[in-house]
Amino acid sequence: MQHIVNIDQAQAWNGYEGDHWARNQDRWDAVNGGFDEPLLAAAEIQECDRVLDIGCGTGCTTRLAARRAPNGQALGLDLSAPMLARARETARREGVPNAAFERGDAQAHAFGPGAFDVAISRFGVMFFADPVAAFANIRRALRPGGRMAFICAAGAEGNEWLQAIAALRDILPVGEFGAPGSPGMFALADPGRTGGILSAAGFEDIDVVRVEAHGTWGRSAADAAAFLLASGPGRHLTSQVGPEARDRARQRLTGILHAHEENGAVRLRTPAWLVTANRPK
Repeated sequence: MQHIVNIDQAQAWNGYEGDHWARNQDRWDAVNGGFDEPLLAAAEIQECDRVLDIGCGTGCTTRLAARRAPNGQALGLDLSAPMLARARETARREGVPNAAFERGDAQAHAFGPGAFDVAISRFGVMFFADPVAAFANIRRALRPGGRMAFICAAGAEGNEWLQAIAALRDILPVGEFGAPGSPGMFALADPGRTGGILSAAGFEDIDVVRVEAHGTWGRSAADAAAFLLASGPGRHLTSQVGPEARDRARQRLTGILHAHEENGAVRLRTPAWLVTANRPK
């Protein structure tokens, strides 16, 4: 592992949050998997490409990229040791030999200049302390003319799982959801600001398109409510109240999620931005 500058994020993703994602790898992939095909189509991965997956987590998108580049390779980079352990284990189990994983901070990682043809990310680029520096470092890692495509969170409007959490504000200390600009889920929620960051980092042909996907959060309303409240944000909220309030929150959230339960699954809509950009030739 090389130099890390995003210390707070490294601590978060090597603590409860990273452990929860690693333990629930398949469930989180079911939540976010609806964005995989739009992301990979936009990335235009060719069979011999060298692909960098930024904030790869447990490696789903890395493995998908590796399969699209059977004569190339895909490297997943992430801060989270527990998630990377699952990524390596799954790649071995599924037989994806051209997928590799490394622990590191994309903002400061010493990539080889021009080492990659394509960079991708599914919700992994919103956590940089200095996004201009981070994207400039990623640009240098791409060959001249190389392509970047990533999915990042749009605002809270239209996000059904955040709306469900917001409905608990009289029970749990749910504050306002993060504003664009600070590291976190909504750091790149303002498409104009995102375009400015990428331009300042040296990218061109920048395009931002709104996309939506329905993620599967559980088998039933009760199952999905328990999963949401056990996630990092949910645990943070419920840890600040007593058992009675936690139980009330779980019951209310279960009731809210019943409206989204159909055919043995709870599916919630999430809006996002699909961003593409190129390194100049």
